[in-house]
Amino acid sequence: MVLQIPAINSQDSASAIEVAEQVFGQEFNETLVHQMVVRYLAGGRSGTKAQKNRSAVAGGGAKPWRQKGTGRARSGTMSSPIWRSGGATFAAQPRSFSQKINKKMYRVGIRSIFSELLRQERLVVSDKILPDSSKTKDMVTKLSTLNAKRVLILTDEMTDNLVLSTRNIPYVEISLVGGINPISLVSADKVIATSAAVKQIEENLA
Repeated sequence: MVLQIPAINSQDSASAIEVAEQVFGQEFNETLVHQMVVRYLAGGRSGTKAQKNRSAVAGGGAKPWRQKGTGRARSGTMSSPIWRSGGATFAAQPRSFSQKINKKMYRVGIRSIFSELLRQERLVVSDKILPDSSKTKDMVTKLSTLNAKRVLILTDEMTDNLVLSTRNIPYVEISLVGGINPISLVSADKVIATSAAVKQIEENLA
C-alpha cells in the first residue's frame, strides 16, 4: 500500500510525497500515546517545592525549660511541629516527577501519532511554507488557507525568517524534527512539514 502526504500551497498534485507505511501507516495506540503525554507533562514539572522539617529549623538544640516543676507542658525542643515557627510535620522536599519510557515505546508512539494525523488529514507537506522574508504578514497569508487555529510547522533547519515571521502569530508553533514532542503533535489542528523534515522523520522512526 502506497501512502502519500498531501501538499499545500501548490497546484501540482504530483508534489505530494510518498511515505513508508512502516512509519505513517500504523494503528493508533491510544494507551501508549496517553502514557507519552502524561510523561511529557510530568517531566515539565519543576518539583522544587521545599519546606523545613524539625531538623532543618534553626535553633531548638536545648530544652526550652526543665522537664518538671514549671507547671507547663513538657517540651524537648522549640523546633517541634506543634510550636509556632517550628518545622513542618510532613515537610515537602524537592523531587523529580520524571517518568521513564523505553526508546522503542517512544518511537512506536510517535509513529502512531503521525499515522493518525495522516488519516485525519491533519498532516500536510509544503516547502513553500518557508518564508522568503521575516514579515509576519506574509506568513499569515500562507497560513490563511489552512482553516486551522493551531498550526505546527516541522522543519529540518530553523531559519531567522521562519522564527521572526511566526513569533507574533498566536497558536503557531515551529519545531525541529529532533525536538518533536507528543503534546504539540496531538494538539495541532494542522501539522505542516517540509519534504526534508518528512525524510528525516522517516529515517529517525524507521
